[in-house]
Amino acid sequence: MKTRLMPSPRETAALDTEELRSAFLLEDLFSPGEIRLVYTDLDRAVVGGAVPLGRTVFLPNDDALKAEFFCQRRELGILNLGGAGSVTVDGTVYPMDAHDCLYVGRGSREVAMASASADAPAAFYLVSYPAHAAYPTTRATRADANRVELGSRDEANERTIFQYIHENGVKSCQLVMGFTEFKSGSIWNTMPPHTHDRRSEVYCYFDVPAAHRVLHMMGEPAETRPLWVADRQIVLSPPWSIHCGCGTASYRFVWAMGGENQAFTDMDRVEIANLR
Repeated sequence: MKTRLMPSPRETAALDTEELRSAFLLEDLFSPGEIRLVYTDLDRAVVGGAVPLGRTVFLPNDDALKAEFFCQRRELGILNLGGAGSVTVDGTVYPMDAHDCLYVGRGSREVAMASASADAPAAFYLVSYPAHAAYPTTRATRADANRVELGSRDEANERTIFQYIHENGVKSCQLVMGFTEFKSGSIWNTMPPHTHDRRSEVYCYFDVPAAHRVLHMMGEPAETRPLWVADRQIVLSPPWSIHCGCGTASYRFVWAMGGENQAFTDMDRVEIANLR
């Protein structure tokens, strides 16, 4: 498990393109046959990707966590971005189709992931935060998600929010997780943008065509910076940073948050006219 430490707003303003990408972008977490993890000091989140092929992959317990097992003091959200697969938690098997989500509660000892077919492998996206309480491991399919319609066609941001782990859905300690997809002709996400000082956020863009990119905007509202993001790449978003994006083609993204509260609407809106 690698470690990623975040720069401050003042340091971020002075970074060049490669330094900015090295600080905030995770580019290679989805590797066939492997599980890869990154620890960040953003609310002590662990972010990872697992692409099982001909064998089951197990969630490791890195020494950096100083724990007997990964979820000893943590909760975990898993969302499948790829083909059909399964996640086994302490002997219980949970089938996982594309866009299905699994919450793994604190105290779960063994987490194993497998693909139904090596020709169309599952791609499990993992986000974990520390947890002070234990909630039951729960699977939620795409059909189970709470759907919220946002945006408008005129502003090119008409989209559907699929909420899985949230205050009125799958119960967790502090993790909030779901994904967003766009209506035809819409390309802007999280527009107007916002910040939320009470929690950090992690963005995973997926289903981005190979020849296309998402322009992810970050930074303080008066000091914004761009990141060009490819398929299955992940942006770490500090509480002080805006987050919004615009795709050159259709795409989806997973959002996951952890911090002081779980209210999805707890955000500090930034007026578009005030962006710099």
